[in-house]
Amino acid sequence: MIESPIHIFAEQIDFALEDVSRSIDWLVDSIRDRGSEIDEVNIIFCSDEYLLQVNREHLDHDYYTDIITFPYEYDPIKADLFISVDRIRDNAQEYGADVDTELHRVMLHGLLHMAGLGDKSPEEEKAMRAAENHYLTKWSELKKK
Repeated sequence: MIESPIHIFAEQIDFALEDVSRSIDWLVDSIRDRGSEIDEVNIIFCSDEYLLQVNREHLDHDYYTDIITFPYEYDPIKADLFISVDRIRDNAQEYGADVDTELHRVMLHGLLHMAGLGDKSPEEEKAMRAAENHYLTKWSELKKK
């Protein structure tokens, strides 16, 4: 059995990612398609309050966010991704998306940053959204099988 390069955790919340194996395979394949490899990534699902505390303590930011990525290595990718399930649910409602799609968008977003995509300029943001949408279409197709 091959050990997965992505590990899923929940911190101080009751949350379980549905279809874990398929989600991990999709993330690994998506990043590999971008020309990068994943060595080890921890995805930690948490609450708004937990992630706000992480944001304050480690980044000196005092606001809610959906994801914080702690990069350790870029090639191959080693990182911790902290994701607020509360933000995911709120964002899904705000943008008219289902929670599963928004959850996968945010996980992918953190990994795309690690694979070299930015989102600071309008051009970078456009490229990021195009990549997210491309791979989310693949995710949608996988879920139908």
